[in-house]
Amino acid sequence: MNPSIRSNKIITGKTIKATVMQVAVLALMTTAVIGCNRGIKPVIHDPVKLVQIAQPISVLQPVFNVNVGNKKASKKDPLSLQVGYDNGQIVLASRGGDLTGFDNAGQRLWSINVGEQITGGVALDAFSQTAVISTRGGKVLAFDSMTGSKRWQQQLSGSVLTPALISNNRVILSGNDGLLHGLSLQTGQSVWQFTTQVPAISVRGAAAPTLLDDKTALIATADGRLHAITTDSGLPQWSRRVGVGVGSSEVERMSDVDGMPIVDNNQLFAVSYSGQLLGIDLASRQVMFVNELASLKALAVNNQQVIGTSLDGKVIAYNRSNGQTLWESDALGYRELTNPVMIGNYIAVGDLDGVVHLFDPATGNIVSRVQTKGALTNLQVQDSRLMTQSKSGQVAFWQLAR
Repeated sequence: MNPSIRSNKIITGKTIKATVMQVAVLALMTTAVIGCNRGIKPVIHDPVKLVQIAQPISVLQPVFNVNVGNKKASKKDPLSLQVGYDNGQIVLASRGGDLTGFDNAGQRLWSINVGEQITGGVALDAFSQTAVISTRGGKVLAFDSMTGSKRWQQQLSGSVLTPALISNNRVILSGNDGLLHGLSLQTGQSVWQFTTQVPAISVRGAAAPTLLDDKTALIATADGRLHAITTDSGLPQWSRRVGVGVGSSEVERMSDVDGMPIVDNNQLFAVSYSGQLLGIDLASRQVMFVNELASLKALAVNNQQVIGTSLDGKVIAYNRSNGQTLWESDALGYRELTNPVMIGNYIAVGDLDGVVHLFDPATGNIVSRVQTKGALTNLQVQDSRLMTQSKSGQVAFWQLAR
């Protein structure tokens, strides 16, 4: 659990946005903000040691892996990049600015460097053959996903820390300054903007926009809210609070929703840093349940369960209808877990040592493991493939063992 804190606090008339400390030193961070109680030492927990699986089974087999590199990028930066994968097209980004296209067998097709650190990417749309990334300086760039040739570039008012959503001829981005942007997929020109509230202090990171339905984007923000907005024109449809911070200081009241909300079978699930897990029935727009879970990672769902990873490394399964806790595993405590994903009939979770753990969803027991390199930041599943990317730029593709 190493999220950084972003401070937007106004001091002597100037707004300062900076990564100031790790959540592991929140007490010390509070001292810096309020200017008192110096000398408080943070509590640091050692990662739980892995216990050998008694009778491991074979779940995943490797397809291919590549190293896209991590040149010029700070290893302390908590940002994570995601694999661009759609209909067999693959585009990978490194935080150092490298962008590379591959075919479905892992053969390199093209490679370029955008000349700036990549902070948000890759969004890939196979139909239009467009890959979109964003940079630390607030640039949004679109490329031909088959050739790597640049199509357009747009400058935003702030950086974007998460992949865009490409839908209905729009490129939808969530800016670090609280602005939501809808750009033309063809030209990159701004079509609409939507302003959200930016808290004085929040966790550095963001949830990727996702689709609520064919015409509506769902965007989570640093103030703990979900916003439903039309993709074509940016018109707000509704807004709902998920995160509710409680405490006397701004640090204690942080309520970011940094894990991408999950929409499945007309149900919506979201989780906040401040500890709220929310389930909503979209047909009635009524809350099905609220349970306790503090997380910065996206959830996973299957037919019966909602699965989350907590800030302290627990993996927890809840009943998706009423939120009741079904099982809880502390076998990976303080191992800086990724988001969980469903791959076949198993729950996959990655950790700081590059290990992917496979859980039996019925029992919560770990039944298999595979190893890659570097601290994993997120997992993705598409077309029955599991994709992992590490902070060091190692990308691996896996499929279910036959």
